[in-house]
Amino acid sequence: MIKKSTCFALVGLLLIFCGCKMDKGPEEVIFVEDSNEWFQDGRATWKFDTDQLVGTSLGGSGFVMTNKKYGSFTLTLEFYPDAGINSGIFVRCKDKNISNRDCYEMNIWDYHPDQESRTGSVVTRAKPLINVETVGKWNTYKINCEKNHIRTWINGELTIDIYDDDLSDGYIALQAAEPGRIKFRNVRIKEL
Repeated sequence: MIKKSTCFALVGLLLIFCGCKMDKGPEEVIFVEDSNEWFQDGRATWKFDTDQLVGTSLGGSGFVMTNKKYGSFTLTLEFYPDAGINSGIFVRCKDKNISNRDCYEMNIWDYHPDQESRTGSVVTRAKPLINVETVGKWNTYKINCEKNHIRTWINGELTIDIYDDDLSDGYIALQAAEPGRIKFRNVRIKEL
């Protein structure tokens, strides 16, 4: 008869040999209404409408940001931008403010004047592999940050696949800027 400890050791070795990864924890929902796990700052207005977090900007920029830092993770969410909004998902932010130098900015702005920084890009770091059209409809964004490997998908299409050693962990933020409105829902993260 095999002992339980031997079985656990064999399963661990099997996971290592097959390249499987053990998750750090369960998937969690972030940016939940009436939670003290996040805060808002800047000149946008953020409110909940049913199951949606809605950011509205009349000009300038504003964001919501987690109080917790994340390193390696998979972040998934749904977003609905209007034609005027300049939005984005900022990950691994060094401090509790947002910038494309101190965070990785996964952009949401189909009509960006510089199309290399349009929706699907990592602003100032990588242009999107493909152009996706997202205005006026619900879309999905999946961001996988695993050590220095960063990949993103919009509506199931790979838009970014880069290696970058600049930022290893940090806060996560959602942005609303320029005149416009962005809606987010089902914002979920799974630490790896």
